[in-house]
Amino acid sequence: MFANLSRNDWLLFIVFSVIVLLAPILFMPLGAAYPALLQKFAIFGIFAIGFNILFGLTGYLSFGHAAFLGVGSYAAVWSFKLFTMNAIPAIIFAMICSGLFAALIGYVSLRRSGIYFSILTLAFAQMSYNLAYSVLTPITNGETGLQLSQNDPRIIDHMFLTPGEGLPSPDFFGIELQGYAGFYFCAIALLVCFFITLRIFRSPFGMMLKAVKSNQNRMMYTGFNTRPYLRSAFIISGMFAGLAGALMAVTDPLAGAERMQWTASGEVVLMTILGGVGTLLGPVIGAVVIKYFENIFSSFNDAALHGALSALPDVIETPLVGLLSLFVGDGWHLTLGLIFMAIVIFLPGGIMEGAKRLRVRFFGGGGGRKAQSAAKIQPAE
Repeated sequence: MFANLSRNDWLLFIVFSVIVLLAPILFMPLGAAYPALLQKFAIFGIFAIGFNILFGLTGYLSFGHAAFLGVGSYAAVWSFKLFTMNAIPAIIFAMICSGLFAALIGYVSLRRSGIYFSILTLAFAQMSYNLAYSVLTPITNGETGLQLSQNDPRIIDHMFLTPGEGLPSPDFFGIELQGYAGFYFCAIALLVCFFITLRIFRSPFGMMLKAVKSNQNRMMYTGFNTRPYLRSAFIISGMFAGLAGALMAVTDPLAGAERMQWTASGEVVLMTILGGVGTLLGPVIGAVVIKYFENIFSSFNDAALHGALSALPDVIETPLVGLLSLFVGDGWHLTLGLIFMAIVIFLPGGIMEGAKRLRVRFFGGGGGRKAQSAAKIQPAE
């Protein structure tokens, strides 16, 4: 079963697993060790690596992947309301619903390629957002969002459990998924998704997807029907997004239409490009960087800057705080934008290309300019 994974692949997976499982310790010096943020790292990491299966392997850029994220969230909350607060049935239901929705959208969108495919996916996502916000209010609860209530049937739970006071919370066979328990539940899901992605990258199916990205017309001329491979990649990618949406509902049992907005789709594109398109680790790194900026860097205010620069004379401290305040707090998007511009201009392969260049420079790796040019063409994993 695992014959096509090399020793380096297993080593990569083991190192990645250790880093993910030790994240509460490793992120402590960065001030990002609290469970809610670590959960976001894991959830958006899943979202990004799923998107990378489509964009990174086939080159088909979807601007509507947030639709599957939203469908996964709604399906998971409905599972909590109708059946049980156990997270496993909610995740399975969410992945099935998002996979079916992806099959429907992919059937239409994949009839076109390039910018036409991207615009079609964006149109479907915005249609889904508007439907969830207005037309489908009996299912989505409109702008208020879908949430739990005391009157929910929860058929399976009421058959075996005595209802308690207050709203229940999602659990994993009795273990409440709050705090670090919730993070490790998301972390295990991330590791499973990473392993599946690693298998896809190394499989003949993954090679076919890479060939589509390289030259789809040549494949079609030689008799290969590429559409089933593209459709499969689109569905798998949508199911990954549905899983991420379900985990959002597990950690916070609420689903709203804002998760389907085009900005959420754009965010996952930024994560993938920032980390490295077509690499294994890049999308996860990109997700961590963006969510760190969004939640930590944005919390810096003038008071924090004054405290950090208090050792400087007032004549230097005051103008310096005024300058830095443009890039932190509410201005964190400016800093992220500058970083993204620098990555696109100087490291087209993303952060992973920078890591490969450093590895070549300091540790060798095939020798000189040839290795550096290879780093530019094919970013590291």
